[in-house]
Amino acid sequence: MSMLPPDVANELAQLLQALQAKDNGVRSQAEEHLQNNWTNTRPEALLMGLAEQIAASKDTSTRAFAAVIFRRIATKTRKTPTSENTDMFISLTKDLAVLIRTKLLENLVSEPDRTVRNKISDAVAEIGRQYSDNSESWSELLQVLFNLSQAPDAGKRETAFRVFTTTPGIIEKQHEEAVAQAFANAFKDDTVAVRLAAMEAFAAFFRSLTKKNQQKYHTLLPEVLNILPPIKESNDSEDLSKALLALIDLAEGAPKMFKSIFNVLVQFSISVIQDKELSDLCRQNALELMATFADYAPSMCKKDPNYTNDMITQCLSLMTDLGEDDEDAAEWLAADDLDQEESDLNHVAGEHCMDRLANKLGGLVILQPTFGWLPRMMQSMAWRDRHAALMAISAISEGCRDQMIGELKQVLELVVPALKDPHPRVRWAGCNALGQMSTDFAPTMQKEYYDVVLTAILPVLDSPEARVKSHAAAALVNFCEEAEKSILEPYLDNLLSSLFRLLQNEKRYVQEQALSTIATIADAAEKNFGKYYDSLMPLLVGVLQGESHKEYRLLRAKAMECATLIALAVGRERLGGDAQMLVQLLGAIQGSIVDSDDPQAQYLMHCWGRMCRVMGKEFLPYLPTVMPPLLELAAAKADVQILDSDEQVEQFQQDDGWELVPLRGKTIGIRTSSMDDKYMAIELLVVYAQVLESDFAPFAAQIMEKIAIPGLAFFFHDPVRVVSAKLVPYLLSSYKKQYGGTSNELAGLWTSTVDKLLEVLTAEPAIDTLAEMYQCFYESVEVLGRQCLTPVHFERFIDAVLSTLEDYKDRVAQRAEETAGAAAEDVEDDQEELLMAIEDDQTLLSDMNKAFHCIFKYHGSAFLRSWERLIGTYEEFLKSNDPTQRQWGLCIMDDVLEYCGPDSSHYANYISQPLLQGCRDQSPAIRQAAAYGIGIAAHHGGAAWASFLGGAVQVLFEALQFPDARSEENVYATENACAAVAKVLHFNASAIPQADQIIAEWIKYLPITNDEEAAPYAYAYLTELIEKQHPVVIGQAAAVFVYVAQALEADALSGQTAARVVAATKQLLLATQTDGEALLRQNFAPEAQQLIRGHFA
Repeated sequence: MSMLPPDVANELAQLLQALQAKDNGVRSQAEEHLQNNWTNTRPEALLMGLAEQIAASKDTSTRAFAAVIFRRIATKTRKTPTSENTDMFISLTKDLAVLIRTKLLENLVSEPDRTVRNKISDAVAEIGRQYSDNSESWSELLQVLFNLSQAPDAGKRETAFRVFTTTPGIIEKQHEEAVAQAFANAFKDDTVAVRLAAMEAFAAFFRSLTKKNQQKYHTLLPEVLNILPPIKESNDSEDLSKALLALIDLAEGAPKMFKSIFNVLVQFSISVIQDKELSDLCRQNALELMATFADYAPSMCKKDPNYTNDMITQCLSLMTDLGEDDEDAAEWLAADDLDQEESDLNHVAGEHCMDRLANKLGGLVILQPTFGWLPRMMQSMAWRDRHAALMAISAISEGCRDQMIGELKQVLELVVPALKDPHPRVRWAGCNALGQMSTDFAPTMQKEYYDVVLTAILPVLDSPEARVKSHAAAALVNFCEEAEKSILEPYLDNLLSSLFRLLQNEKRYVQEQALSTIATIADAAEKNFGKYYDSLMPLLVGVLQGESHKEYRLLRAKAMECATLIALAVGRERLGGDAQMLVQLLGAIQGSIVDSDDPQAQYLMHCWGRMCRVMGKEFLPYLPTVMPPLLELAAAKADVQILDSDEQVEQFQQDDGWELVPLRGKTIGIRTSSMDDKYMAIELLVVYAQVLESDFAPFAAQIMEKIAIPGLAFFFHDPVRVVSAKLVPYLLSSYKKQYGGTSNELAGLWTSTVDKLLEVLTAEPAIDTLAEMYQCFYESVEVLGRQCLTPVHFERFIDAVLSTLEDYKDRVAQRAEETAGAAAEDVEDDQEELLMAIEDDQTLLSDMNKAFHCIFKYHGSAFLRSWERLIGTYEEFLKSNDPTQRQWGLCIMDDVLEYCGPDSSHYANYISQPLLQGCRDQSPAIRQAAAYGIGIAAHHGGAAWASFLGGAVQVLFEALQFPDARSEENVYATENACAAVAKVLHFNASAIPQADQIIAEWIKYLPITNDEEAAPYAYAYLTELIEKQHPVVIGQAAAVFVYVAQALEADALSGQTAARVVAATKQLLLATQTDGEALLRQNFAPEAQQLIRGHFA
């Protein structure tokens, strides 16, 4: 019996028919009616009615459609009195929810049609998810699913596991034994579809468990693997693919679970990859499963006796699977679309897998078995073998860089002859290998093998096949991007003559590539490109003034890119009147763009940026043309779609430029292509603000409000937040330079900005991006300068720091927990990820430190009251075993000493001991920070620090006597300690007993030649001693001269400091009749002698 009045139930039934109508108008009206008259006003009745329609309708398509609509409505959110946004179903009253749930479960159990039942199971799973996410129980569901998993009907057994797959969270701890038994039974089910559904459910359930709880289910793995052989024997590629995908899911989450049976799985997977009776997709899924283990458990792969050799053999075999019906490459050569999708082809799958194996297993494992095949393949009569060998070299060069870079000569001896191969695809692959090696082995390839590479590629530019000569030009891009202009200069004539000929080729893609290559060469050659300017620029202008039909758009885009890169290379003076002509042409092209997919639009943005850099303030008249489309792109909102159905998800998966994100039972589609455009536009705003400075001020306030500040919280795309953070300080600087540092205009812009900057310090979720936000904050404070922050700002900053540090400490604790007691191979496998995480945290702490430095620099003691809230954290960090934490604490203590002067003495109890202990630390960075801090205490601390400094000198000498103190690792700590002794002697001499002995000892630790900040203090004190004719320096005049000369040679001294030091040293030489020329000849190379004489002239 219906819970709804008959007329309401009939209205809903008619609405469902209208929603399925073929007529678009009828369907649109029905959608509107559903939204306005049901979803918005009476969702309870709608959900109950749909549940009843699923049960009552005799039409299978209506029942299925009602289930789809039910799920769609249930996933919507609505505001409730107690919550901002709540999932629709969970917001229902409990009594009504129970009624609808019960009805839905009855439908699930009784529905005879498999398709309809699957749609109902999706709706049930969505409601289960909502209860699970809200930590509420739906005990009846679990019981129904257990019953269904044992039902006589195989379709119903399959349905149970479909629901488990979508909502594994409904399985509670007390049901673990029953769940394990249900899975074990299903893995042995007579029906393949049930076994596969159970595999997918098990993978989802397993992924939802903690690592500790996962171990309870490891015993089920052999049962899972037993599912595979019978499916393979039946040659059912589709079912075997599904099984392999479920295993990939498991391997990503818990690869070590497979350890005891890994060799069996390797042999099975290799047999699938080899089996040409199976579909390509199935074979590629087996390859992907094996590659997944390389990604997540490389040590397990390295130890397996078969894995490496068999995988490389199969990858190379797959890489020969190309051009089956195109022996002479006629079809390949005739293709004009070079961007055809090939990711589903065997040879591409093999290449990608080789790349992953090299990157994850490394050259020590990969090279020997790979090069066991490659020489033979290069000698093969079959062109596909030669092609595969060259593509393998391209694929592995990045991952095997450390091992291959010493063997480049031999590798090139294998590759270079291929550029004369009779088959065009082999020559193409040879160019590809040289291009990839030019990137992966830069700059060694460019510095040591430039003649080999350029001499080999130049003739290929004149190949008879357009596709080959185009790829040779593309390889030159890779080479020239990393080449010094001096290397390229002797080859420019030949290179550009060949590339000019390519510009005349009938194939447009050849012309486009030639333009890209010329642009890269111009960028690398810089001023040396000037001699080709008169030949090339008229050609480019001709293209820009020529055909504007759709098929010529990319060519014109490449021509404007080339022209503006040449302009940047040769400079404003060489450009002359062509600068105005060029920007006018760009303006005309911009005015002609009407289609949203016109590639010229994106190229234009970068071209305008280059012309701004070339022309500087001359570019200002063109800003009104440039800015409107740029601002529109930069201010673009995120293009986000909520996908309701599997069909929509599938459609979006096939479209390029979309990223799909699962979120609370829904799939969110985000158009990444528009995000990339937004990022590029903001990046160009940074260029304009940087180059035009005060002249950019008229745009600054609008950009800050509409683009930069919203961009800091643009959580759909990390790069947009990062580039927005880089933009903010430049906009503030533009305003400051236009209106002045104390102007009301700048104060107004800062007031509207600073609160947002402090807000993002607590809101940013990504660690590396949070570091960028701290950088944005301190660079902005640096622009504004003194007293730009109020006590309220101080407090909010400390709030953000405390939040950041709590999260940081949690991450440190979690890393410690994960590595404690872990097997050596587990630690090895996670090492790269672990080091990256630690590096991200170190960068974050470093940028936070710089923010403290800036605040103290411009606010001094006014910041201390707020800063005191962190004292407990400093104490903890300064005693930590982690050198990063100790260094972090010391650096901020240094800032307190430097910028708070005598007020810093209030914190002496917290600062003194860490400074002394730091000078004895094994970490050079900590010794450097501690020594610097002692020097700062001497310089700025005042009388209150005098007694401390008297005892600190001996500790500084301990730092100076550290083993291997002058090594590259230790030298900065050593030089800071040397400078600190000088500061103590200069500013606190009265606190030092037997100062003359200390001075005599100190001079032995000169020179300072690396640290340009420490050197002036040490040498200024040395000058002071000379000027006072101190006996120690008079007695060591020759040594003092050499120390000074060494600092001058290293450019550690400059400006007035250098002049004063040199003047005093000259007086010392005269007073002591010391022969400086003789000392120069004894201690310095001729070039250094000349440099030093220049200072003493």
